[in-house]
Amino acid sequence: MAKSEIIIGVTGGIAAYKSAALVSHLVQADYGVRVVMTPSAHQFIGAATMAALTGRPVYSEIFAGQDAHPLGPHIEIARDADLLCVAPATADFLGKAAHGLADSLLSTLYLCFQGPVLMAPAMNCEMWEKSAVQRNMKTLTLDGVHMIGPNEGWLSCRQKGAGRMSEPMEIAAAIVSVLDQSD
Repeated sequence: MAKSEIIIGVTGGIAAYKSAALVSHLVQADYGVRVVMTPSAHQFIGAATMAALTGRPVYSEIFAGQDAHPLGPHIEIARDADLLCVAPATADFLGKAAHGLADSLLSTLYLCFQGPVLMAPAMNCEMWEKSAVQRNMKTLTLDGVHMIGPNEGWLSCRQKGAGRMSEPMEIAAAIVSVLDQSD
């Protein structure tokens, strides 16, 4: 029996490759993990990778699998989980979450989810510094969303700066901490 059920939401940023290491670590630590990917996440990492690591199907489409999820996958997946972690959380996803917009399975799942949420922002340093992104971060934090990072370091845009997604082991430790706080 798994310690807890965790949803890992993967959005469309280059840092998505780190999500595979996070998922692998959590599964090896005996957590049940379900992966939900945005359509753009598939441009950076394959669903087959996540399915192999979790031993479970990967969810991407809000209307797919209606037979398995008569209420919709966003509702049933949300009800079965103890924690939602979005890693990476792109500027686009942060904005949608902060404003209650739901146009993907992951964004609708976020709105349905009643447990603790942890987000690991990742983006270009200029994007990270934008006042709109900072406002969205503040809104989400005030809404009770836990944040980890971003870190400073080498970014895929060939610059050094803030915007690098936290390392998978840091995110895993934050997940455990948030779960411990919610008990």
